[in-house]
Amino acid sequence: MLEPLNEGFLSRISDLLLCSWTCRHCCQKCYESSCCQSSEDEVEILGPFPAQTPPWLMASRSSDKDGDSVHTASEVPLTPRTNSPDRRCSSSDTSKSTYSLTRRISSLESRRPSSPLIDIKPIEFGVLSAKKEPIQPSVLRRTYTPDDYFRKFEPQLYSLDSNSDDVDFLTDEEILSKYQLGMLHFSTQYDLLHNHLTVRVIEARDLPPPISHDGSRQDMAHSNPYVKICLLPDQKNSKQTGVKRKTQKPVFEERYTFEIPFLEAQRRTLLLTVVDFDKFSRHCVIGKVSVPLCEVDLVKGGHWWKALVPSSQNEVELGELLLSLNYLPSAGRLNVDVIRAKQLLQTDVSQGSDPFVKIQLVHGLKLVKTKKTSFLRGTIDPFYNESFSFKVPQEELENASLVFTVFGHNMKSSNDFIGRIVIGQYSSGPSESNHWRRMLSTHRTAVEQWHSLRSRAECDRVSPASLEVT
Repeated sequence: MLEPLNEGFLSRISDLLLCSWTCRHCCQKCYESSCCQSSEDEVEILGPFPAQTPPWLMASRSSDKDGDSVHTASEVPLTPRTNSPDRRCSSSDTSKSTYSLTRRISSLESRRPSSPLIDIKPIEFGVLSAKKEPIQPSVLRRTYTPDDYFRKFEPQLYSLDSNSDDVDFLTDEEILSKYQLGMLHFSTQYDLLHNHLTVRVIEARDLPPPISHDGSRQDMAHSNPYVKICLLPDQKNSKQTGVKRKTQKPVFEERYTFEIPFLEAQRRTLLLTVVDFDKFSRHCVIGKVSVPLCEVDLVKGGHWWKALVPSSQNEVELGELLLSLNYLPSAGRLNVDVIRAKQLLQTDVSQGSDPFVKIQLVHGLKLVKTKKTSFLRGTIDPFYNESFSFKVPQEELENASLVFTVFGHNMKSSNDFIGRIVIGQYSSGPSESNHWRRMLSTHRTAVEQWHSLRSRAECDRVSPASLEVT
């Protein structure tokens, strides 16, 4: 009974003395005696290994086959302490395998990449249901052949000869040499004290000669230019300079103010349109200049010479007319109020226009009654505020039409036609039809509406009532 006990005691003392200086298994200095610890302590230090071996460990295992034999945690025998005579042999084998595994792990830790690659899949969100929809759908890519690529290429979109007004990449000299429409001199200044924008139209030069199909004109070498000013997108509240007779280098020197807040002015675009006045035919647009006000210093102000570019609008607008309609069924009276007009087409070179409005009642295709307002001298924005009454029985109201024609008064010759609209059975457009329906649905109530004037040819084409009047 004492011999096994003495042998166990002596073996422990020998192990302690030997490991203080050298390790009898690995033959190296081991002051910490880590190689001779029990297997239970080794498990506590190393910790439990994962169920699956990491990929970086598997890769390095295959590359180092000629080293020490590597054992996983499942292969390391974890023998409990016993006092049997064979414990020394098992402890030595366990210590050797544990030291080898510790050295292999330390070498692999030095080879392990610092930031491993992680495969991130698209995040999916959804309610708790059997079917989920991915937030990031897969993109289907189609390979194009060179033939498909050049088939989709449209050279006209990138040509300078296209009809588009995109001339942002051309200088003023290039625009002038390409279109040859002349240049316009103007300035802008914003007054923060009074909250208004001042636009000064100074002069123009090198305007092209007029183009007209009317052979009866005396002077075909000179234009009668004037300039229309507006702040896009609002084209209704526009200004207009006087007409300069028979010149290609007009000097205007006129100022116009727009009551507009500063922040709103920065969102607008200044549009200057140069128009050739033609009393006997239409007013032709020579060219235009557009300046986004966000690109200029409004408070400091400045002067610019800008080259004119072609405009898609070949004709200027004829103006607008504000009317009020009211029908009284009991009296059988159709009341018409001509309130005002604005931005009428100029018919006189020297004094603007002397406009008046002629109102004609047409029943079916027969002219019944004609009335007209007084004419106002030298203005294109007249205020009339005149009322007229026509006797129309209720049973005849559905077949009635009102023809409104704006003329420029002329003492020496016939009056100059400016524009026309037709309201009633044979209306000249959707706006006119809408005004008539509103009046019919609201008897005894005045209904006001603005109308854009149309040319005589357009009204004659769509309204038979326009053909019955002069």
